[in-house]
Amino acid sequence: MLSQLIYVSVRTATCTEHEIEKILDSSNRNNGTKDITGVLLYSKNKFLQVLEGDHDLILSLYDHIKMDKRHTNVVMISIKPIESRYFPSWQMGSKKINTDSFDFLTHMDADSKKDFLDLLAGKDTNNAIRIIHKLFV
Repeated sequence: MLSQLIYVSVRTATCTEHEIEKILDSSNRNNGTKDITGVLLYSKNKFLQVLEGDHDLILSLYDHIKMDKRHTNVVMISIKPIESRYFPSWQMGSKKINTDSFDFLTHMDADSKKDFLDLLAGKDTNNAIRIIHKLFV
């Protein structure tokens, strides 16, 4: 069953930009063979990742991800069946978010901007996919 999993976590101080590159390289190399797609948003201290694919495969990948020492406090926000992928051509898209000061390069109303900032701060994740999709697609 095609499913989507979203989680957030806290980036460790030892997780450098080089480590992020290694995460993305590994994801792009391995996810294609498992038909897993998604996106990784990251800031200097947070991760938010969306995984799409077979339910059992993304749960197994999530179990592996939880053990990674480059982040802590891994919290699953949701897992649910989906009819189609939001990120069908990305083995792992990514975007670095500067939470100190950033501009939205897409048209977002004030409520969406607040929802996104709350999402990054861990305050509200109800609209995660709508917000992420609005940023990338």
